[in-house]
Amino acid sequence: MLSSLFKGTTEVEKKIGYKFKRRELLEEALTHRSYRFENKEVESDNERLEFLGDAVLGVLVSAHFFREYAECQEGVLTSMRSQIASGKMLAKIAGEAGLGEYLRLGCGEDGSGGRGRSSLLANALEALIGAAYVDGGLKASEKVFATVILPQCDEIAPDIWADNPKGKLQEYSQRKWKEGPVYSVVSRDGPAHNVVFQVQVQLANDMAITARASNKRDAEIKAATMALRKLKIK
Repeated sequence: MLSSLFKGTTEVEKKIGYKFKRRELLEEALTHRSYRFENKEVESDNERLEFLGDAVLGVLVSAHFFREYAECQEGVLTSMRSQIASGKMLAKIAGEAGLGEYLRLGCGEDGSGGRGRSSLLANALEALIGAAYVDGGLKASEKVFATVILPQCDEIAPDIWADNPKGKLQEYSQRKWKEGPVYSVVSRDGPAHNVVFQVQVQLANDMAITARASNKRDAEIKAATMALRKLKIK
C-alpha cells in the first residue's frame, strides 16, 4: 500500500500517461536514496529502476528515429538520440511535468533544493520509464514515452548539427571514410591558472587541423569548425 505521502500520485500517472497495476513501483521510482537512508523501513530507492529506464529509453528513442528518419545515417541518428536522452533534456521534461513535487527526498536533500535539481529530475523520469517496463512491459514504457518524450523528439530542428561542429565532422567522416576524426592534445602551455591547450584533429584523408583555447573541449570544437570550413561543409 502506498504511504499517505503518495495520495497524489494519481496525478503523476496522468502526467506520464500510464496507470500502474503495481503502484508500489511508482512509489519506488519517485524515492531518492536520501529518503531511504533516513527511513529504515524503506527497503529500496529508484536507482535500479533508473538503470533499467535508461536502457529502455535508449531503445524507444532509437526505434523512433530509425522509423522516422530513414534517410539519415548512423551518426545523425546517434546525435539525435543523444539530444533527447541527455540529462539536460530529461530534466527539462521532468521539470515541466512537475515531477519534482512528488519526489521522496531526505530532509537535507529537500532543504538544499533537490526537487529542482536537474540530476534528480532526470533520474526520476528514467526510473518511471523503468518502473512502467517492470509493471507492464515495453508497451507500458511506450505509453510513457509517447506522452512525455515523443513531443520533444518532434521539436528537434532539421539542422541538428547547428551547435555541434564535432558531431557534424564525426558524421561526415563516418559517412565519407568509414572512420571518425581523431583528436589529440599537441601542447599545454602557460601557468596553472591560465593554461592554453593546442589540439589537433586528424582526418582519414590526412588533413590535420590545430586550434588553441583555454580548455581542451573548446580547442576541439574550434579545430572541428576549422576542418569543416576547409572541407567546405556548411
